[in-house]
Amino acid sequence: MNDNATAPRNPRTRTPEHPASPPPRTPRPALPPLTHVPLRRQPLRRLPQLFVGLALYGFSLAVMVRAALGVNPWSVLYEGLEHHTSLSFGTISALLGVLVLLLWIPLKQKPTFGTVANIAVLAYASDLGLSLIPPHPGLPARVGLLVGGVLLNGFSVAVYVGARFGPGPRDGLMTGASATTGRSIRLIRTLIEISVLTAGWLLGGSVGVGTVLYALTVGSITQLFLPWFAFRDDGADTRTSHLRRRLRRAPGNNPSGRRVGLGTTALPSSPNREP
Repeated sequence: MNDNATAPRNPRTRTPEHPASPPPRTPRPALPPLTHVPLRRQPLRRLPQLFVGLALYGFSLAVMVRAALGVNPWSVLYEGLEHHTSLSFGTISALLGVLVLLLWIPLKQKPTFGTVANIAVLAYASDLGLSLIPPHPGLPARVGLLVGGVLLNGFSVAVYVGARFGPGPRDGLMTGASATTGRSIRLIRTLIEISVLTAGWLLGGSVGVGTVLYALTVGSITQLFLPWFAFRDDGADTRTSHLRRRLRRAPGNNPSGRRVGLGTTALPSSPNREP
């Protein structure tokens, strides 16, 4: 006879009939296509997101400038030009944004509401940030400003890109050049960033550890937050996804084997999304 079968059970050591299970994790929302959505689609929901994201982006540029440990390539160029002109950081940002728009003409890119807002809001927000943050802080404060500025920059890109009002001047240059040349967005973006960084460094812009930190982390930060802020236009997004799949499967439509990037001319929808 099995003694264990007749032995009384200790209530203190009794195994619960329904052991506690860990709470279910909140699923991460799927990322919709980031193609342009017209202004008339839910403007009261999207416009505040656009302007808040752009304001935070401009402010994050000022934070990284005050850290004085290196900034992103375009800010290096703004800083370098600031040393040789009497114009403010934000004014130079706006003027270069307009000049970059002129390069859209041969690339057959069309500005959107988001493109114009990008130029205006970034200029004011960055100048405001520079006026609020005192220059020449101590080293611990500069490290904190750098880390906070990079985090805020990646977050703000996700916010304003997620509103889906179209690309800023610099991103439109990237997507347009990629569509015109047939080269990957990664290659085009890298070439543009290296050219801008070199020009800014030659003009005296600050290049440092912050430049490297920004280049290595801002994309991952943006990707982390983007699914939570991307506007979902259910009907149009579904049609775009179906059309994208058909184009990829159609023989001869993509002979290079490269993925059809957002904002390229391979889709009949308007161009995509920058910080």
